[in-house]
Order: sequence, then structure tokens, then C-alpha cells
Amino acid sequence: MITLRDYQDRIANEAMQLLQEKKIAYIAMEVRTGKTLTALAAADRFGASKVLFITKKRAIETKTILNDYNDISPCFEMQLINKESLHKITDNDFDLIISDEHHATAAAFPKMNKAAKELKSRFGHLPMIFLSGTPAIESGSQWYNSFAVSNYSPFREYKSFYRWADVFTIPSIKYFGSLQVKDYSKAKIELIEPIIEPYLLKYTQKEAGFTAEISEHILYCDTPPFLDNIIKRLLKDSIVDGATENIIADNPAAMMNKVHQLENGTVIFESGNDKILSTHKAEFIKQYFREQKIAIFYYFKKEMELLKSVFGETLTTDINEFKSGNKNFAIQQISGSEAISLKEADSLVYMNLGYSGKNFCQGRDRMTTKDRQENNVYFVFAKKGINERIYKAVKNKKRYNEKLFAKDFNYGTRK
Repeated sequence: MITLRDYQDRIANEAMQLLQEKKIAYIAMEVRTGKTLTALAAADRFGASKVLFITKKRAIETKTILNDYNDISPCFEMQLINKESLHKITDNDFDLIISDEHHATAAAFPKMNKAAKELKSRFGHLPMIFLSGTPAIESGSQWYNSFAVSNYSPFREYKSFYRWADVFTIPSIKYFGSLQVKDYSKAKIELIEPIIEPYLLKYTQKEAGFTAEISEHILYCDTPPFLDNIIKRLLKDSIVDGATENIIADNPAAMMNKVHQLENGTVIFESGNDKILSTHKAEFIKQYFREQKIAIFYYFKKEMELLKSVFGETLTTDINEFKSGNKNFAIQQISGSEAISLKEADSLVYMNLGYSGKNFCQGRDRMTTKDRQENNVYFVFAKKGINERIYKAVKNKKRYNEKLFAKDFNYGTRK
């Protein structure tokens, strides 16, 4: 049976007390500080007999949670499920819920996502432990639905996000072409924090003794002229006609995504067919890191096929094969930013990155361990391209959106 570190032992006891007094404990410990072990220990000390542990599919595949459960050897039975499959649960005899990566399960706003609605309707009456190293990282408005999945939310007097937003946000209007959308992302943090603070159990990597520094490196890779011309034509005319296929972007969101695809070498045509147009980035990465064992983040699904066409058998998507051998590893950023360790990599390489500040902050920390001194993270950009613009936004914990895209590329004012 594993022995908890002093801070894990203390936080487990504090979480157990919160469950008894408030029915909610939000363990907001930073990545690699042992949130899972701490939560399982808290559940055991709380006296749970049957626990539903909700997490990401990737965490189940890597068996990290199951290994922690076996190490703790608790007195409770645990059922492990990924959040997308929550509706498949038929048992109704749980006495505690643990929601892992809770920011992804319940922090959407103004409306809850499907998983959060299922969690609230089925299990909102039960005590809950929430786990996240990055809660409400993009907006303080994420706090309402994070707690609203529980009947014991500190905001339960507000029957909907909109009533809560009347008090705790400063609404504004966003314009997407002729469409007007009410924006609730600007929250009154000074009003929110005193209410949620009693539920939060925080702990940082620095407090845990981590000394690793994350060194970010920018590498520039020229976009092939033919791709650059396609992007310019699309921005100007909103359509590029080919011999058999067309690329159409008739609104800001479509234009942002098409430029994002094209710059990295793939495209989805108007017909729904997709195609690899250029392998320039993958070839650049293979050459630059030829002496290293690397993990590669991609964003669009077609980019996995692109990487495989260049790296061949030296690339794997099996995390266990990566950990035990010499192959490089590729994973889509949206799923790889959480619940996975890439500590075996010499470097982490972003061939592409998504629009989320939360995913960025989590993903760049995937190599961190307590004993590691330095993490080298590389970003491969086209000069003044969309990836470089996305990076500047997400690095500041912001979400890159259509408004920023329009400003960056002078889109919407072109003749």
C-alpha cells in the first residue's frame, strides 16, 4: 500500500471534512501533484462504499487511475467510466461521485454540456469530489455550471446560469458578421472568489517541490507558395475552385478553420472529402528532431494520417508502446492535453495547436515530473501565420476566436 506525501495526506483529510460538511470538495491541485491519489484517499476516509469515478477515455486506457486505486487499496468499490459514456451507467447505489478533469465536464457556459446535464440529473443529490489542475482557466463564468451539477452548489439560490450572470458577470455583445451574441465571459471575480474559496483545496507544483522549468521554443517552417496562394485567394474571395473539389468559407468560423487547416497541410472540401495537400511541417519536424524521441501534438484528424505518411513505422499512437520503446508518439491535442504523461519524451512538439487556452496550459505540462529539471516544448509556425496568432492568445490563457482572427487577418474589411 502506497504512503501519501504529507500534503496529500492533509488535503485528503480536508476533502473528507468538506464532503461531510458541504457535500462538495474541489481538489484543484496542479498537474503531477497527485490529485487522483488524494481523491481516492479522501473517498476512503469519508467512508464511501461505492464510488463512481468519471474521467477521460485516455485516462482509462493508460490505467493510471486503476493503478492508483490498487496502490491505495481502499475499502470501497469503484466503477470507472469516461464522461461520454455516463448515460450507460445503470447502477444507482453509488454514495460518492469523483469527477476528474471537471473543468471539461461541467465548465461550459451559458448552457451545460450533455455530460454535465447527465451528471446533475442522475447524481446531483450525492456528495461529489471535483478534480482539476486548471479550473475556470478561461473565464470566471465557468464556475457556475462547475458547481451546478451538485444540488449542494454554493450558487444554488440561482436557478439558472442567466440569473446567476445577472449578479456575477458583466454581459456584453459580440458581433459575428450580422449576428449578435450576448457574451457572459467577463465575470466579477471579486464577488465569486469569496463564495467558492471554502470549497477549494489548492496545491501547486512549486509547493510540492517540483523544480522543472518549461522552455518554449519557436521554430519557423515556410509554407509552400502554392498553399500560401490558396489561403490568400480564400481570404479574398471566400471560395477556391479546383478541378473536382471546392474550398468554401462563407462565414468567420469557417474561414478561421479553413485557414487553420490549410496552413498545416490539410483541408476539408465543401463536399466533405478531406485531403493532405502538403507534408512540409511533418518533414521539417522529422528532420529537426531526428536524434530525439519526441511526442507530437496535432489538431485536425487528417493530420494524424499526414504524420504517419512521413514518419512511418517510427511513429505510434499507443502510449504504452511509446513508453517502453524508441518510437515517437502522436496524439490529438484536444485529447492529449489531459490525463496522460509524456515524461519519456525528450521534447514535446506542437505541429499544430487548438484554440483553447485551457488545453494549451495543460498540454505543455505533459512531460513534467518531480525529478525532471527541464521540459523543452517546441512550436512549429509559419511566420505571421494563424498558428503564431493562436499561440499568442492561448499563452495568455485566452481562447482564440473569430473576432481575433478577423482582426489578425483583416478579414471582413476586404474588398
